[in-house]
Amino acid sequence: MVNVVATMTTSTSSPSATDASFVADSSVETLYAWRLTEPGNPLVLSPQPMPQPGPGAVLLQVIACGLCHTDVGFVYGGVRPNADLPLTLGHEIVGRVIRCGPDADALEGATVLVPAVLPCGECELCRSGRGNACARQKMPGNDFDGGFASHFLAPARFLCPIDLQNDQRIESLAVVADAVSTAYQSVVRAEVQEEDLVIVVGCGGVGTFAVQVARARGAHVVAIDTDSRRLTALERYVDLPFDASQVDAGELRQQVAEFAKHLGGGRRKILECSGTAAGQETAWSLLARAATLLVVGYTRDKVSLRLSNLMAFDAAAIGNWGCAPQHYPAILEMVARGEIDIEPFVERYPMSALNELLQSHPARRPVLIPDFEEA
Repeated sequence: MVNVVATMTTSTSSPSATDASFVADSSVETLYAWRLTEPGNPLVLSPQPMPQPGPGAVLLQVIACGLCHTDVGFVYGGVRPNADLPLTLGHEIVGRVIRCGPDADALEGATVLVPAVLPCGECELCRSGRGNACARQKMPGNDFDGGFASHFLAPARFLCPIDLQNDQRIESLAVVADAVSTAYQSVVRAEVQEEDLVIVVGCGGVGTFAVQVARARGAHVVAIDTDSRRLTALERYVDLPFDASQVDAGELRQQVAEFAKHLGGGRRKILECSGTAAGQETAWSLLARAATLLVVGYTRDKVSLRLSNLMAFDAAAIGNWGCAPQHYPAILEMVARGEIDIEPFVERYPMSALNELLQSHPARRPVLIPDFEEA
């Protein structure tokens, strides 16, 4: 079990004896990064001058950075990042603060998690708790250089300090920045309650953790995927698994309806996490009376739907983008209690394996460990 304590307040925790594999070095003056220079081409290893943190900013030495489907989309999927190229990708970042700008000294030496969506904190949406929809939000590896690097320059305001209290290696927590936190906010926004029927379509990445968060809230869980390995890995959290490659759409709907009838209550909450047209069509087909559909995965493909189903079922459809920073401490507490289990669903790689991983389909979420050396 991961044992962490997190708050949105600052921390001055120093490296623990159990984290001896990572030694912060503030004397290094070169930043190494894997940068996207041209879509469709491999990332390029590039040395850069070390940035210096200005007011309200800190410099992190990167401990680990997760590889997300979004990164694959930027390189090979025809999705354009917001910033001009060249750009350092990577938005699932955990690191240690080694330099602080003015007004950020309280974070010196802290181990921190970087939210994948960094809002402005000042606009009406931010003040109302919807910072993930902030029009001025910034995303590492999309709006500015991200975490596929030796170091990362970050605004300090929404960093989430982590106090690691046992021998659990911290690298795995990088995926909390997006895969776990996006799943958590989706379940929260669907208002999942005990005895609800939660249907997760697409059980890799975000879907892996959506299943776990829904189960932790006492819901009954149906898991749908085309990869039987994912369903097997999640079997202890799932009441009813479906390999969509082996079941036709009509049979799937019928079996889900029979299971819902057996439960005798609980509203249907559908979380579409696959980011595929087929997954979105499946999720839509499972709408029922008073159901809530959360669109969590992203695809550029168009899907043809009968929108009137929302009216006929008095149902709701909601989009979810990332996770607001205020949720991160609660998520890490769930990890600490063992309600979210990360370790079986991630695999560590050296960051130098990035280009190979971008073209493969690992069964588990890749977590990349910097392995740069001074030239």
